[in-house]
Amino acid sequence: MSDAPYPVHDAVPIDALTAWVQEHVPSTSGPLSVDHLFGGSSNLTFRVRDDANDWVLRRPPLGRLLATANDMGREFTVQAALVGTEVPVAEPVARCDDADVIGAPFYLMQWLEGVVYDDADAVAHLTQAGAAAATDQLVDVLAHLHAVDFRSVGLSEFGRPDGFLARQVARWQKQWVAAKQVDVPAIDEVLERLEKSLPPESGASIVHGDYSFNNTMWSRADPARLVGVLDWEMSTLGDPLTDLGMVVMYWGDMGELLWRTRAPQPHRLNPGFPGADHLIERYASTSGRSVDHIDVYCVLAAAKIAVITTGAQARLAASDPERAADITPTVEAIAELALDRASASTIPGLRG
Repeated sequence: MSDAPYPVHDAVPIDALTAWVQEHVPSTSGPLSVDHLFGGSSNLTFRVRDDANDWVLRRPPLGRLLATANDMGREFTVQAALVGTEVPVAEPVARCDDADVIGAPFYLMQWLEGVVYDDADAVAHLTQAGAAAATDQLVDVLAHLHAVDFRSVGLSEFGRPDGFLARQVARWQKQWVAAKQVDVPAIDEVLERLEKSLPPESGASIVHGDYSFNNTMWSRADPARLVGVLDWEMSTLGDPLTDLGMVVMYWGDMGELLWRTRAPQPHRLNPGFPGADHLIERYASTSGRSVDHIDVYCVLAAAKIAVITTGAQARLAASDPERAADITPTVEAIAELALDRASASTIPGLRG
């Protein structure tokens, strides 16, 4: 039985999908089955199988979307480009840009066998040494992503890295105005401070946009081996330290706030998982990049997640206003985390 908050057929009409697959995927064999894996307010993920194949289907959520969000073409393109690099990804199979087929653009990729470390229960089997090794692998794969020559893998037109940081601040200001349900002064304050404290950009690379343990898959046989980076919906070309700021903030209280209904986040209970400072130091060592302005990137990450969470709230408001209202404390708490990090920084402009 699916745990999706809607009938699976509403998101993936099986007859329409079957007809499209039979026309566009030569290897198809026999009837399709579709099972919901996860996703509700973000992109939706389903397992699709026939007699010969095991795939994953990704499509946007049902309901209102923020501008530029939930772009299936981006996910497909970046994963196809990264196949064969040091960044493990699921191999894309086929893509459909015609929203009339199942109600939204979608794509298929090969199924990856593994486990997602999305809560403490998922890493209960790890030794302390294994937890430390998995942490380093998480950071090292991120550094490998940022080391990929995006031009050589055909992604020269995937984004505009020049001026990326300034555009990010402007973008999330605009998205905040478009999506906000209630006034949250802390978000306005941190976005204003970010405008005053942007450092010179650290370089240009492929950026994932939402990198964390929750968006990676790990080997069951070798628990410290990362077998797939997932959820590329926010990927682009830009400043690589935006990814580091995101994973550092997820490593702290922000992850607990976002996923408070789950068991604690992976690194909370096993003492083998190091603190967030280790992630920063490991990345600096592996990548060779300066992390002197990491506070700016951490504050930007938290502001971004607060706005994205508000976008999810806005989509929910039309169908379930009471549940949508329950999201406001989470948005406010994440905004306060961003403001606290900014105020504790030594970077002029950021600390207020």
